[in-house]
Amino acid sequence: MPSILLFAALLLGSSCSHLPDQIAVDGNRFVRPNGEAMVFRGLALADPSLLKSNGYWNKKHFKQARAWNADLVRIPVIPRRWRDLGKDEYLRLLDDGIKWAAANQLYVVIDWHSMGNLKDNKYQRLQQETTLKETLDFWETIAARYAGNPTVAFYEIFNEPTDFFGKLGELPWDDWRDISKTIVAAIRQHDTQTIPVVAGLKWGYDLSEAREKPFDIEGIAYSIHPYPMKSKEPWEENWEKTWGFVADTYPMIALEFGYMKEDDPGAHIPCITTDEAQFGERIINYLGQKGISWTAWCFFPNWSPTLIDKNYNPAPGQGEFFHRVLTEAITHFPINEEEK
Repeated sequence: MPSILLFAALLLGSSCSHLPDQIAVDGNRFVRPNGEAMVFRGLALADPSLLKSNGYWNKKHFKQARAWNADLVRIPVIPRRWRDLGKDEYLRLLDDGIKWAAANQLYVVIDWHSMGNLKDNKYQRLQQETTLKETLDFWETIAARYAGNPTVAFYEIFNEPTDFFGKLGELPWDDWRDISKTIVAAIRQHDTQTIPVVAGLKWGYDLSEAREKPFDIEGIAYSIHPYPMKSKEPWEENWEKTWGFVADTYPMIALEFGYMKEDDPGAHIPCITTDEAQFGERIINYLGQKGISWTAWCFFPNWSPTLIDKNYNPAPGQGEFFHRVLTEAITHFPINEEEK
């Protein structure tokens, strides 16, 4: 059997010297093997099979992400597309994407992109329907395939757990913790190095119960999806009590967020904001102050809120904003004294 490094080198199509460092958890930080702390800032892509059918799943897409100065890309796998394309063909797509990411010095998050209630098998959208059995099979397949490949830094075990205010059954925090532990245990049968990422309830937003009942799983990170309409003003105060406090103890990534005006194409709840500049600057300031990594949504012109047009130009509004934040390495904006 070939060594892990040899397998990874063959997969990446390059020598082992070009492999990225394996990322690990140390307290509430992500670290390289030398102990250097990492705060990732990157881009959320669209489902690979969707990108392929639209002509975007290629080397150029990852090169363009790197041109934005991203160091992390999130790859969402929609359950229906995983089934329809077939496991073998879908894995070939992922292999290509991970190879292109490594060639452009990008780390990868693989995301099981479902939205709903794994306990009661009720989901918000047809394409995102799955089961716990399929979810476990997916993660065992992924973990066995990419164990030892440091480009794949994170496994986002379930995109947005929610009971939709009771419309999708019931999903208490204790049950979601138990389900998450089951998924992480399945992953770690095959891969003990890649970092599992767990989300809060209410569409990956509410981690308030983690204050008294954290997931209590070694070596994980927490995910948050802080869209503007998920919280009322004052944003910073509500962010802190709902999820921000977690970053004081555990590593965290905001793996999906963005914003748009109500008259933008594809505008929908919870992405709409009446003050684009204020939300963008304040969320970036807050994430920066807390040391929270992030990937902005979405690096595909057909999913809103989009970051780019079909020619990879920054889209008006949030596309221009996040392009500036990334390319100019902006971590904080000046605070308006009147808004303190």
